[in-house]
Amino acid sequence: MRETSGDERPVLGAVEGGGTKFVCMLGTSPSDVLDEVTIPTTTPVETIGEVIAFFQRPRPGLRLTALGVATFGPIGLDRGQPTYGCVLKSTKENWTGARILAPLSRRLGVPLGWDTDVNGAVLGELRWGAARGLDSALYLTIGTGIGGGIAVNGEPLHGMMHPEVGHVPVPVLDGDPFPGICSFHGRCLEGVACGPALAVRAGRPVPEIPADDPLWDLEARYLAYGISAPLLVASPKRIILGGGVMHQQQLLPMIRRHLVEVLNGYIDLPELRERIDDYVVPSQLGQKAGLYGALVLAERALNQARP
Repeated sequence: MRETSGDERPVLGAVEGGGTKFVCMLGTSPSDVLDEVTIPTTTPVETIGEVIAFFQRPRPGLRLTALGVATFGPIGLDRGQPTYGCVLKSTKENWTGARILAPLSRRLGVPLGWDTDVNGAVLGELRWGAARGLDSALYLTIGTGIGGGIAVNGEPLHGMMHPEVGHVPVPVLDGDPFPGICSFHGRCLEGVACGPALAVRAGRPVPEIPADDPLWDLEARYLAYGISAPLLVASPKRIILGGGVMHQQQLLPMIRRHLVEVLNGYIDLPELRERIDDYVVPSQLGQKAGLYGALVLAERALNQARP
């Protein structure tokens, strides 16, 4: 770590890693962003090298004190395993086994927070967004893929690894012949309901699918089944939906309705009887949710490093 003077302002760094781009930010909160850059996702060495260069850029009067990284998964989260800080088996070419934290630690010399982009997103929504004031939530993004982050008692859910909500199995609806596009599972939730799956079904890009196309009702029902699994297991106090597919305004009310039908009265609580519109909600942080969540990861890493 470089030598610093006492009059430098301490700031945090945040990285959201995605399949097409890495977004890096310097600041302390959504209202205090000091610098930001978008880096194309190419090879791990090139991409992480550009991330390091951004945070090493001279900025008189500022001192990087910690960095949070929220990235696409699956990733290694067990500090006792050699895969910690690495991407696990990935569909992203050249990224399986990529070491993310090691070069960042070596070159930047600051405490590092580390989690998935969707676990980061749920932390961001808990702090500044649609779950503010709560201690548990499910964040589901529906876009190029489907991913889910879960927070319980204010902490992102970890176990053997991290939640993989996009890959839960879903039933075949109405004799739906679509085989799914997931290279691992075919007909998991992501395989039948992500943006590219919708485009293949419709034979056109998602934004060109008419709002009254019956495909949207099928999509809503699949998403309702996909949401019901983590809802029943983790019992989140709010469900937050983000991602590009959710830009279709007609979709959210359909998902709410089908979720109630899927649960069929089993959970007899006001959240599902009278307040479903306040329980299943859109993201307030939008495409910045994971990036802001990475700030929370940085803050936590800094606090853990303090004596």
